[in-house]
Amino acid sequence: MWSTCTALVFALVAASSFTPAYVLELCQNISPECHSDHNTASNSQSSSHTVKSKWTLNASSLMHDLNQFRVSCKKLLEALPIDKVDGNFVRTVKNCIFSKSIPTPLKGPLRLTAASKDVIEGILDLDASVTRSGDFLHYASGGRLLPGSVPLAHRYGGHQFGYWAGQLGDGRAHFLGQYSNKKGEVWELQLKGSGKTPYSREFLCSEAMHFLGVPTSRAASLIVSEEPVLRDQFYNGNVKAERGAVVLRLAKSWFRIGSLEILSQSGEINLLRKLLNFVIDEHFPFINPDNPEKYLVFFSTVVNETAHLIAQWMSVGFAHAVAVLTTGVCNTDNFSLLSITIDYGPFGFMESYNPNFIPNTSDDEGRYSIGAQANVGLLNLEKLLVALIPVLTQTQQKQAKIILKGYANIYQMRVHQIFKAKLGLLGEDEDDNDLIAFLLKVMEDTESDFTMTFRELSEVSAKQLLNKNFTQMWALDDLSHHKHFSDWLNKYLFRLSRQQDDSDLDRQHRMKSKSNYVNPRYVLRNWMAESAIRKAERNDFSEVELLHHILSSPFVTQETAEEAGYAARPPQWASRLKVSCSS
Repeated sequence: MWSTCTALVFALVAASSFTPAYVLELCQNISPECHSDHNTASNSQSSSHTVKSKWTLNASSLMHDLNQFRVSCKKLLEALPIDKVDGNFVRTVKNCIFSKSIPTPLKGPLRLTAASKDVIEGILDLDASVTRSGDFLHYASGGRLLPGSVPLAHRYGGHQFGYWAGQLGDGRAHFLGQYSNKKGEVWELQLKGSGKTPYSREFLCSEAMHFLGVPTSRAASLIVSEEPVLRDQFYNGNVKAERGAVVLRLAKSWFRIGSLEILSQSGEINLLRKLLNFVIDEHFPFINPDNPEKYLVFFSTVVNETAHLIAQWMSVGFAHAVAVLTTGVCNTDNFSLLSITIDYGPFGFMESYNPNFIPNTSDDEGRYSIGAQANVGLLNLEKLLVALIPVLTQTQQKQAKIILKGYANIYQMRVHQIFKAKLGLLGEDEDDNDLIAFLLKVMEDTESDFTMTFRELSEVSAKQLLNKNFTQMWALDDLSHHKHFSDWLNKYLFRLSRQQDDSDLDRQHRMKSKSNYVNPRYVLRNWMAESAIRKAERNDFSEVELLHHILSSPFVTQETAEEAGYAARPPQWASRLKVSCSS
């Protein structure tokens, strides 16, 4: 009965309508850095891909005084046009990339609730002690401008729910400037929520994703105030007051597909070329600026890297859902040109395996379910191609369509690589697709936990598997109740037995090692974030701090995490949680 799975890479792709036709070069290593040598975005994002902290700086080289810290907007201001109209008010903007916009500071009293030492010291070259100063509170909450900063709001558009939404742009975000650190990296600093905004989960999730090995923006700090913010969280008319919050976040670039779309849609083709040339020069250094095919090579790279990114989302059960009205996540206004995860709004880590898992209250049609993410990526890339048509020749347009058809193969091959690694499989076997699809079907039928099923498979010995001894392994115990579990298990054990020079200990180490980024023990489950937020509403930020600490080492078993139940069966109330766009 399982022969029907042969055509599938695995169950998540079953609903896809892909037509594989063309395959770009694909690296054979499952490590996040595996394709950085030939990829512009990955090359320029090496530190955001790399989970290991590179503490090459000694303490004396870190800045202890914020007055020494400077950002610069010079490169952007010289290269790209700025809106000639000043003022913080809503308007239609033309013939520019940015508008000058002063952040609206949070009103005090202010409180630093979380800070990432990895970002503060490892990226910003600041000693972590500066976060305890009043100056840091003001700089990181919008109350005072960093030296060298010219705050800007970015103009972009986007397709949301499949329809063109027109001009969108930064509503609650302000670009502060670029910082060049001692490693030679250039990071763009941005305040998110520098105005009235709800409590943000972005700090915890972006940092958690980084340590899972998923390309992502980073978060330096989270500051809250007692200033009341009125919010209709679920858009049902139930408005309540919550506190304001600001995240200081970083990325190598905040340009997204919608950055190009707004220019193409508005007929600003010269400006479209200017922005494309800037992005390529800054973030895709392997593309020769004099190459007449440079826009085609750029598109090919974005297609390849987007497929890789979404495969990594799937590998950890992450769903990046879309929000309502003028906010979006899996829309073109929130898809990075550098193929990193940005703009965390409604999101969720899948608990019970379900390809139709949706973390978002507003997505009634399931357009952005976890199983549909790969197709959403394809749709967004189609919109990117439409935006690029004015700068492509007829021949290049035809080539770009062929490249786009290869997206499915790239995605499926990457997923195949990752899920083989999650099962500890070495080499190639023609039955591996069936083995993966078989397991996911059994997991779906038994509603087995996605994260812990794979984690426990990495911790259990072959002898325990053979004897079905799953004491204190609740996820595998759930899985074992399926009538076809024994069939799958026999196939799995037989496949492992054929791996030459591979001991059981080697397999276990490979499957759970933090250097391979495949089977974490801890992810930011919605119930964990909700529990931390409920405590924070009572001015208890201890769980925010605890989660940040634990999720910085998600592949390592930690006593405090076990005591908190972060690897235990989720509480029953967790299944009723839904996340709105403003959580």
